[in-house]
Amino acid sequence: MPRKKAIQGKPEVHSDLKGFDIKINEFGEIISNLEVDQLNGFLNENVIDKKFKGRNEN
Repeated sequence: MPRKKAIQGKPEVHSDLKGFDIKINEFGEIISNLEVDQLNGFLNENVIDKKFKGRNEN
């Protein structure tokens, strides 16, 4: 079975996330250069939550 080719360069990202870098260390901890609150704010603005799709706001 052929091996996968290595990805060259960095992936394209949203302009608000320029410079965003995330890694997982040997203990399974997520290391990021962006605060969790900033990342959650971005996701809340730009990603539709499937759980709330079709619900009426009261």
